Amino acid sequence: MANLVAPNVQQQAVSVTRKMSASLPGLREIAAQRGLKVHHLGAGYPHPEVTDPRGFLEHQEAYFEFLRDREGLNDPSVLPEYLREAYSYTDTLGPVSSRQTFANVYGKDWGLTLNPEKLIPTVGASGGINLICSMFEHPGEKVAYITDAPTYAGFTARVALCQHATIFSVEMDGEGALPEVMRAQIRAAREQGYFVPFYYTVPDGHNPGGFSFSQRRREAILEVAGEEGILILEDAPYLYINFAAPADRAKPFFSMAPEQTVHLFTGSKIGFPGPRVGFLYSEAELEISEGKKVALSELALVESSSELLFHSPGALRGFEALLHEKSENQGQDAAETFIERQSIWPLAEETLVVYRENRQILLDVFERELGMHKAHFSWTMPEGGFFTVFTFLNTSTTEPVRTDDAMIEKMVMDHGLVVIPMYDFYPKDARERDPGAGMNQLRLSFCFSESAGQQRRDDMREAVEAFCDAAKSLVGIA
Repeated sequence: MANLVAPNVQQQAVSVTRKMSASLPGLREIAAQRGLKVHHLGAGYPHPEVTDPRGFLEHQEAYFEFLRDREGLNDPSVLPEYLREAYSYTDTLGPVSSRQTFANVYGKDWGLTLNPEKLIPTVGASGGINLICSMFEHPGEKVAYITDAPTYAGFTARVALCQHATIFSVEMDGEGALPEVMRAQIRAAREQGYFVPFYYTVPDGHNPGGFSFSQRRREAILEVAGEEGILILEDAPYLYINFAAPADRAKPFFSMAPEQTVHLFTGSKIGFPGPRVGFLYSEAELEISEGKKVALSELALVESSSELLFHSPGALRGFEALLHEKSENQGQDAAETFIERQSIWPLAEETLVVYRENRQILLDVFERELGMHKAHFSWTMPEGGFFTVFTFLNTSTTEPVRTDDAMIEKMVMDHGLVVIPMYDFYPKDARERDPGAGMNQLRLSFCFSESAGQQRRDDMREAVEAFCDAAKSLVGIA
């Protein structure tokens, strides 16, 4: 067999979440052999209880029937327009009606008039990350991305695919990324010859940070980005998974400065995960050769069409159905009528019921079991999203807890607990500055279990209690 040589190609490190996913079947088998029940506190997946497709499929079918009736077709041999469009090639932008509906509903939620022609369909928010990175990497210039320390592992994995791209990371406190450190990192990257296009973050329900940026910090970050001339790439998967009171919710970046933001939406966390519907939206303009300015959305559309020419119109139409609700009954014999939603929040509230309950169980058990031991432990207060970061403060006289791979495997085999260490969420430069970054922390998720209803609540409580027992054992608390 011939030996193929791939010049300048390096094997990339596998993320800790991927390693855990790969090793989990074997670890689960060992735990089962030891008579242990496996507790899920690692996976950041949407809960099956809120993603049951049966109600959605029924709703979608009724909406499609409404579209057929609206066309006024009586001949069953004639193919309805919605059906033809859902199973045909479509423009890279996807069906006009789906984009227009989303622009209307999403725009109302955030006080914006969105231009549907600037909505670029993506394969979830991950597809948006890949799209915007590819757009800036194609010229071949050295490029540096600014992001948080820690940050979403999917972003660091994507950056690692490009040999002339790197990350300059910014430490965070309890309000978000530190603005002056961000400014310093932007300038340091430029001094080393890098082009700096954007700062990437997940400001609402930060993954993996387990908190949301304050309004004051967002404004400070926006000011730095504006003064330094970079964009903000706002990844917003948990924008509607928000546990704060409406009056206390911070504004997303794109609602404050759409001309300076690239906003990534995904329907995956509000009950529509499988079809991977997402959108990239920006009103920014970029200066290209000879001082000419071009809309970022135009460049993104060209980039998108070179990678994924035809998005699934059926998936986009299905999402369009989700953005419509049945109107008030027009009479017993009247056909069902659908109207455009005024907001996505009522739709999201159906999923929030589960996540809000799980979150409260986690926080209540932590306070009950560990509240008197806060010299040893701390945890973030999740105002949105799926996660909290749990920290071993290592103040006891016992050997410091080190959340490395061996400890993670031991948690599964000895306690049946699936947890994710934080160290791999720190970009390379952050670990060079602090080799111990994340080595005393775990990312715990409260979103996923394999049960529903009261059994889900019982399983979540049992999982958190098992974790508290394990944590106390690790620091020598009887």
